[in-house]
Amino acid sequence: MQAAANIPAAAPSRRTEILDGLKSTLPFMVGAAPFGVIFGALAISEGLSAFETMALSLFVFSGSAQFVAIALIAAATPAWVIWLVTFILNLRHTLYAATLVGNVRHLSVGWRFILSAGLTDETFAAMEDRYRRLGVHRNSHWAYLASIVAMHVNWNCWTLIGIAVGSQMSGLDGLGLEFAAIATFIGMVVQKLRTPGAQTAAAVAGILAALLAALPYKAGLTIATLVAIAVAVIVERRIEARRIRA
Repeated sequence: MQAAANIPAAAPSRRTEILDGLKSTLPFMVGAAPFGVIFGALAISEGLSAFETMALSLFVFSGSAQFVAIALIAAATPAWVIWLVTFILNLRHTLYAATLVGNVRHLSVGWRFILSAGLTDETFAAMEDRYRRLGVHRNSHWAYLASIVAMHVNWNCWTLIGIAVGSQMSGLDGLGLEFAAIATFIGMVVQKLRTPGAQTAAAVAGILAALLAALPYKAGLTIATLVAIAVAVIVERRIEARRIRA
């Protein structure tokens, strides 16, 4: 009996991993729904065509970057500034990738490229929790892929609905969609501020963004983001150093 107890359980099948990946991601899909509708409607109200709006969701696939991009496009901001700002906003994904890399290091370059290209806040949250609870199995990356595909399809479907809403309604600027987008961001961010580094970064970013709001081309947002990232890294490293010394 003791020998039998030491035999490792068989790895879950590919189908099981896919279904579990979808299950883990479902709450995030529901949470992203109003966000996608707001983006689609707001992009149309800012003068983007349905094709341009869908292209952003299909190829950029980053809520925060897309909202900032349409604001910059509406302000006739140079393309290089838009690219720079969205690049900086998405730098957090390098931290996500660094956290998950140990779980996908054994995969081929092709697999790692696909998984890294599709990584979002929601998929990271779902997969980080799943890897922490269940560890890595032979087919774990299929759960990861299922999460990416589910979020991508979900985001684009709700964007399309938002486009339909925005195309059928006039005067959307008066409906407070900008405020709704900001409120949605706040709701998403606050629940993730669980570490001193993240809390400090949020405070620094908020203060600097407010103080530098008058700068052209949303430069204040860019500066606030870079400083907040640096501060978060410093705080987390100091906390880790204290733990090691203790």
